Amino acid sequence: MAIFPRPVSPKSALHDMWSYFRARRPHKWPILGLSIAITWLIMWVFVIDANTNTMPTRNQIIYVQSWDPHRSDATIILQQKIELAKREAALEKKQKEMQHVADIFGIDWREDEARNRARRQEALKQINAQLDSRLAKAEGEERPAAGAAQR
Repeated sequence: MAIFPRPVSPKSALHDMWSYFRARRPHKWPILGLSIAITWLIMWVFVIDANTNTMPTRNQIIYVQSWDPHRSDATIILQQKIELAKREAALEKKQKEMQHVADIFGIDWREDEARNRARRQEALKQINAQLDSRLAKAEGEERPAAGAAQR
C-alpha cells in the first residue's frame, strides 16, 4: 500500500524541489527564509508553552498575616470595612487605566461604566449597611461584657 498518492513519489518530490532550487528566481531565497523563520517560530512557541507553569518553583515564600487571637468582633468588622475601601480604591484606579486604554482604541465605555457604577454603589451601600449593623451588634455585645469584667 503506497503512502503517497499515485502521481507522487518521494523521488519525484525530491526532483521537483531540486529543480526549484536550481532555477534562477529572485523570490526564491526570501520565501525560503520566511518559511524557515515561521517554522522555527511555531516550534519555539510550542517549546515556551510547554515550559509554562510546569517548572517547579523554588524558594517561594508565602506570608501569612498573624492576628491577635483575642481581638474583638468589632475590630474584625472595622478591618473588613477598611479592606473593602482599599479594594474599591484599587478597582477605581484599575478602571481608570482601562478607560484610558479604551479611549486610545476608540472603545465606547461610558454608558456601561455609568450603569455598572450605579450597581456597584448600590452593592457597596448594602455591604456597608450590613457591616454597620454587625458592628453595632458587636459593640453592643462588648459593652455588657466589659462592664461585667470591671466589677
